[in-house]
Amino acid sequence: MKISVLSRRPSLYSTRRLVQAARERGHEAVVVDYLRCYMNITARHPPVMYGGEELHFDAIIPRIGASHTFYGTAVMRQFEVMGVFPAVESQSINRARDKLRSFQLLSHADIGLPVTGFAHATRDTAGLLDSVGGAPVIIKLLEGTQGIGVVLAETRKAAESVIAAFRQLKANLLVQEYIQEAQSTDIRAFVVGNEVIASMMRTAQPGEFRSNLHRGGISENALLTPTERRMAREAASVLGLNIAGLDLIRSDRGPLVLEVNASPGLEGIEEATGVDVAGAIIENIEQSVTPGLEIKRTTV
Repeated sequence: MKISVLSRRPSLYSTRRLVQAARERGHEAVVVDYLRCYMNITARHPPVMYGGEELHFDAIIPRIGASHTFYGTAVMRQFEVMGVFPAVESQSINRARDKLRSFQLLSHADIGLPVTGFAHATRDTAGLLDSVGGAPVIIKLLEGTQGIGVVLAETRKAAESVIAAFRQLKANLLVQEYIQEAQSTDIRAFVVGNEVIASMMRTAQPGEFRSNLHRGGISENALLTPTERRMAREAASVLGLNIAGLDLIRSDRGPLVLEVNASPGLEGIEEATGVDVAGAIIENIEQSVTPGLEIKRTTV
């Protein structure tokens, strides 16, 4: 099978591991910088071009950065039109990257979430804070990633100040209740093919509330409860994600979904758990694709 990893940098851990895992299982694997691709969308057989040559693959594995979602998923859609199997569909990536949309879908599916408010540069700060139960609260820029643009406001006055600052940016923001009993700890559950294949607990550094590994969080292998495992599978399914990183938090009223990542990193989860996550992704593709057979998809 010929597999492409769509990634800006071949040196990234996740990209390297996916290429390595594919080659170890006997496949041809190449890295393609999706920002260097261009497309002819009017042709009868629409190609994706790279360096003057048409690209042909049996499957693609998207590693699309959040700042390049629009163009990256456009390239993916072109591959999907060509009948190439995507490890994660472009529509699902867009759905997950829109934090508001993903929360709306999860809420509609009755999946547990922190109490969350949404606003755009609102002046009704009091009403927004009251809607989530008041301080302390977590305030997030809708477009933030890896803990960037996320602030803990421990008092109402602090929350009002942060919202006022974000208002100057004319930004969309989420305000969430702060789950104090979680003690700055969350769980990353890694889903492949609607199965949780690995999970780790992440704990923030002293004085820090964000447990992201990019922010210095400490990780270790974690055992999920049956409820947490079911919630992770259901959340990924609701967003249509065949591969997903689910961030869960343990609250007094049960597990809650903090975020669903459509392009989760492999380094932290593989090091914390010892699970060959990259190999599981390649195996899932093998089970989903017959080389040379056009894959019919219902959405583009």
